Formats: sequence, structure tokens, C-alpha cells
Amino acid sequence: MKNRKRHKKIAMIGHKRIPSREGGVEIVVDELAGRLVARGYEVDAYNRSGYHVSGREYDERRGKVYKGIRLITIPTFKSKKLNAIVYSFLATLRALFGGYDVIHYHAEGPCVMLWIPKLFGIRTVATIHGLDWQRSKWGNFASRILKLGEKTAARYADEVIVLSENVQAYFEETYHRKTIYIPNGINRPRQYEPELIKEKYGLQGEDYILFVARIVPEKGIHYLIRAFYGIQTDKKLVIAGGSSHSPEYRDRIRAMADRDRRIILTGFVQGRELAELYSNAAVFVLPSDVEGMAISLLEAMSYGNCCLVSDIHENVEVTRDQAETFRKGDVEDLRKKLVGLLEDEDRRLAYKRSSRDYICSRYNWDQVTSQTIELYEK
Repeated sequence: MKNRKRHKKIAMIGHKRIPSREGGVEIVVDELAGRLVARGYEVDAYNRSGYHVSGREYDERRGKVYKGIRLITIPTFKSKKLNAIVYSFLATLRALFGGYDVIHYHAEGPCVMLWIPKLFGIRTVATIHGLDWQRSKWGNFASRILKLGEKTAARYADEVIVLSENVQAYFEETYHRKTIYIPNGINRPRQYEPELIKEKYGLQGEDYILFVARIVPEKGIHYLIRAFYGIQTDKKLVIAGGSSHSPEYRDRIRAMADRDRRIILTGFVQGRELAELYSNAAVFVLPSDVEGMAISLLEAMSYGNCCLVSDIHENVEVTRDQAETFRKGDVEDLRKKLVGLLEDEDRRLAYKRSSRDYICSRYNWDQVTSQTIELYEK
């Protein structure tokens, strides 16, 4: 009889659903789970039911297999206050009977239920994608649940993975808990000429500033629009992303965009259209107040973009000297730095020449998978 790997069957709990690009957690689960399957692991991903992006519901794929990953759909409430905790409870109960060697929880909220499999002697791993309770979209109740999930992971998880050195220091200082630093990865993408975006938005290439992320307060889109108002330029500002639990903020951004004809709101984008937007931007801007590790920033750099980011630790840790920074929340500094890049083509081109190779050599999904397997196999 062939020897069986010590940890062969893995459950992924915490994402909204795969396949999708609804957020960084979903991209991480997709990339990691697919590579685990390729290395001989059996992986079940516990999707949540009833999710919409920009008014469009995704195929729930109940009982189906995607990239070798078995998809299990868990019903839950659409209320943002109850969604994660109800989903996590039901997914955890289902997983207790799945014969898993490891249950891998993603994000702070779902970690609230991590103690249950520990009672049954099942190995648990938690990936903290960011300090979610800091995000302004959450009310007091949701923030308390997120903080409880964080504490539960720190106390009960066999291994805790963090995506930034800043969060690693936070867990050490707050909980005296040792964590494992495993950043996200990135794939080297194919670049595209502007065809779809030329037809849909009239974009020619190098004639727009690009933002890609969810339309939520902590991403700082309001800073970017206010800064853009005061810039005399023919370039457009393209804001690409769907909203998540923040309808009031989404409406605020729409109202701000309506004041300037140069601003384009694309809604949620993916596939070829997103690739074209990344491939042809003059400058990519990420003005966030809070991040875990921004997948959109990794993607923008992998396409060879000139990037301008807020100077929070999580952004600077990624970009090092390969991007420009501005003071977080400072509209005037953002405007000044953006104007400087728009007026200095040589500086933009220098960043474009170096950022692609830098980011693709430093962040690698295969390496992420190998490091994660080491934790599973301990």
C-alpha cells in the first residue's frame, strides 16, 4: 500500500466564492487551492451562496468541480452583520464530517468558529489577510466579531499566516503570538493593446489614470477624485471595481464622479477588459487608508505600471523603491505627486521598465504554495 501524505485533504473556509474576483481573499484561495490540487492534495472550497457583484450573480456551481477543487456552497444571510459568522458556523459544522486533515480559515471574521474543529483534534491554519476590524465600512457589531475572530485565531490556530511584516509585529505585540509571514503571489501576465477599452470607453492607451479595487471607504477613492478635480489634464480617471457592503459610499463616489466628465466608473471588470486597463494606464493609483496586501497593486506592477500609492506600511512593503508614495489621506500631497508623474514621462517610463520584473521575481504563487504545504505537514 502506498504511503499517504500526512495531510492530504484540505478544506478552505472564509472566501465568498471561487471562481471570482470579488476580493483579494477569493483570488488567494483560487490560486492556492488550484496549486494544492496540482501537487496531489484533495481540496474542498466552501463557497457562500447568494453573492452579487455589481448587480450580477455568479454561478454558484453547487456540487461542481473547478480546477480540481470541489466546490461546496453554504447558504447564509445577505446581511453584512450576519453573513460571515453564519456561513463560518455552517461551513465548520459541515467540515467536521469531511475527513479533513487541515481546515484552512481565511480572513478574521470566519476565524470565529476555528475553535470548534480544535475540539475534535483537527489541525487548523488561519490566514489573516488584514486587520479587517480597522475598515470603516464595518459597524460596531461587525467590528467586534472581526476582533473576536482575530483573537480566536491567535489563541487556537495551529498556525497563523500573515501577509505583511506590519501585521506580524501586531500579533506579536498584542497576543504574544508567533506568526508565519507568507505574502501573496502574482503571475506574469500577458499584456494587451487597447481594443475593448477603446470601444467601450474611448481609451487609447497612456491617456488615463487607473484605480482598481472594491468601492469601499478604506480604499481612499474620495481622496483620489478630490485630487483629480484640481489637475489640469486631458487624461481621464478610470475607477474600476464593484462595491462591497458600502452602498452609501458607492453612491457618494458616483455623485463625485458625476461632477467631472473626465471620470469613468466602469463597475466590476475582469478578464480581457481588466487586462487591457492594466496594460495601457499612464499611472496606477492606490490611495488606501487600510490594506492587508493589495492584490490589485501586485497586478498593476506585474503589468509594468507606474504606481503611486499611499505610504501605509503594507503598500510600501510591496513597492519598496519601485513606486512613488504620498502621505496617507493627504489630498494635496496626492495631487502634487500625481501631477509630477503626469508631467515627467521619463520618470514614468523608468518605473514601467523596472516594476514588472521586480514584482514577478519577488512574489511567486508556487513559492507561496510550498510554504503553506510546510505548515500543513508539520
